[in-house]
Amino acid sequence: MLDPDKVEQDALSALVARTTEHPVNFFLVGGSLVTDYVHQEVIATIRRHCDTPVILFPGNPLHIDASADAILLLSLISGRNPDFLIGQHVIAAPLLKKSGLEILPTGYMLVDSGTQTTVSYVSGTMPLPHDKPNVAACTAMAGEMLGLKLMYLDAGSGARRPVSPEMIAAVRSVVDVPIVVGGGINSGEKAYEALKAGADMIVVGNGIEQDPDLLPQLSTVMREFNQSVVQA
Repeated sequence: MLDPDKVEQDALSALVARTTEHPVNFFLVGGSLVTDYVHQEVIATIRRHCDTPVILFPGNPLHIDASADAILLLSLISGRNPDFLIGQHVIAAPLLKKSGLEILPTGYMLVDSGTQTTVSYVSGTMPLPHDKPNVAACTAMAGEMLGLKLMYLDAGSGARRPVSPEMIAAVRSVVDVPIVVGGGINSGEKAYEALKAGADMIVVGNGIEQDPDLLPQLSTVMREFNQSVVQA
């Protein structure tokens, strides 16, 4: 996950170049609150170094950029703020229709991480309780029944604790769509626990910003996990 407000071009170039040695599946670009609208510059830098797909993680319709490959059309189903369930989507729909972006309807579930996050403040919603996996499971079930194609469990940027394996497993047991998990994954061990519990994709942002050497660790974890799945 690349937050346009946080990345510097030199550091971004070095990070993206490093992914040629330690591959990632996707770059997510965006954030809950973006003050510098430099999405296009960030995407252009990625394009110069690799052909890894770029997916937008929008906080509002101003974050739509047609130079990306796809966009997570986030519906904040963990909250009850209609603006983030459908309101912003109505505003964005004409722009998305013309953009040519692949639209990925996503059930976005914010999970309590032990601290208030930007997304909970901006959206005016309460996160799902960290220790209530059944609540997350029922929420995900409802999202899938509404036709959402991905479920995103997010502890938020700078989370003190990641989404628990128990919650991931509970959601995995009731939905067939892919599960994305992010927030608080700052070690190879936590990444492996999320994958083992049922995550199809893990999202890491702050962890790599603070420790660039985390990237090769995560690459190794993904490779070992995929090998273990094949052997099983």
